[in-house]
Amino acid sequence: MIIGKESAKYSLKNLSHRKARSFLTILSIFIGIATVFIFISFGLGLYNYVNETMAGSSADKAIVQGRAFSTPGLDDTFRLEEKDLRAIERTRGVWEASGVYFKIASVEFNDEIVYTFAMGYDLKKPIIMDVFNVEIEEGRELTSSDKNKVVLGYNYMIKDKIFSKPVKLNDKIMINGKEMRVVGFFEEIGSPPDDAQIYMINEAIEEVYSEENNSYGWIVARIDAENIERTIEDMEKSLRDARGQEKGEEDFFVQSFNDMIESYMTIINIIVGFILLIAFISVLVSAVNTANTMITSVLERTREIGTIKAIGAKNSEVFGIFLFESSFLGFIAGVIGVLLGWGLSALGGAILDNLGWGFLAPAFPIWLFVGCILFATISGAVSGVAPALRASRINVVDALRYE
Repeated sequence: MIIGKESAKYSLKNLSHRKARSFLTILSIFIGIATVFIFISFGLGLYNYVNETMAGSSADKAIVQGRAFSTPGLDDTFRLEEKDLRAIERTRGVWEASGVYFKIASVEFNDEIVYTFAMGYDLKKPIIMDVFNVEIEEGRELTSSDKNKVVLGYNYMIKDKIFSKPVKLNDKIMINGKEMRVVGFFEEIGSPPDDAQIYMINEAIEEVYSEENNSYGWIVARIDAENIERTIEDMEKSLRDARGQEKGEEDFFVQSFNDMIESYMTIINIIVGFILLIAFISVLVSAVNTANTMITSVLERTREIGTIKAIGAKNSEVFGIFLFESSFLGFIAGVIGVLLGWGLSALGGAILDNLGWGFLAPAFPIWLFVGCILFATISGAVSGVAPALRASRINVVDALRYE
């Protein structure tokens, strides 16, 4: 329905005369819209990060790890050894495989000590680095002769992130009491644990942790991308045979990297969906409040409506006036809500980035702005339909007699 210019002016005039009520109605709507905007923007940012992680080089990778989902490097009860790696390598559909060490490391620099994770990988088959898909920010990558050298995560370059002073190329650090020289830094991942990680070749890990009974935290394999499910089943069978375990009694599981990410995404979807449900309930309550405001407005203006109809206004015109008012309230609330949501999301993203959680940064596609404003406008319009119908059906004689 298209409302006339004069009817629109009349509606806006009435809203301005009821500033307090209009403000409270807008307030209740824009808070809900801002909440929806914030959670959707952060959810989209997280989805974008996951999709980037899943893209390209991870599509043909599979990972073997402990069934208990324990953090590699912390669980001494689960072991992946050379015989397991050999069994995986002999499996049909596996092009290559390598073991990855995860260790807890004591790191000392300038008389300061921190504890973090050290990761060791096979330089001849650096499959895990293809999965992580991170580039060198400064310096160089490791070589086969770098038994006394390390590459560090991004945060070591930043003052007060790990140590009070930034670590620089060619600086020496102590890892579990062994001196190592820094030859490079990886680019920022946006996750404090990852950006604080230490990277070494497997031979270096075996030297630094020579007193331990070392075992791999993961076995990573590059597999036949066209027959992933069959290859994973064959990998499970090979490992069961190597470890002397029956089907259903495995203490490990094999999963494609994309499936692993998708399992995390399922959990994220549930959490984000639940939060959005709460936000939409807030918007629904706001819509009820808008309807209540419009009903009150109709009751207060009954004589006025009668006068308008007495001088020739049609039912459709009266309906349009009240529908326009509720829609306009929703539109204004949507614009304010989107601006507030954008501001808070941008501020939250900046804070998270400063804390090192850059991968949680929100995303702001144009459709999110337009969609939230349209949603608020339509919600306002729907809320005003019943009051507008009531106003349009008021009998002129009864309205003029109304006290």
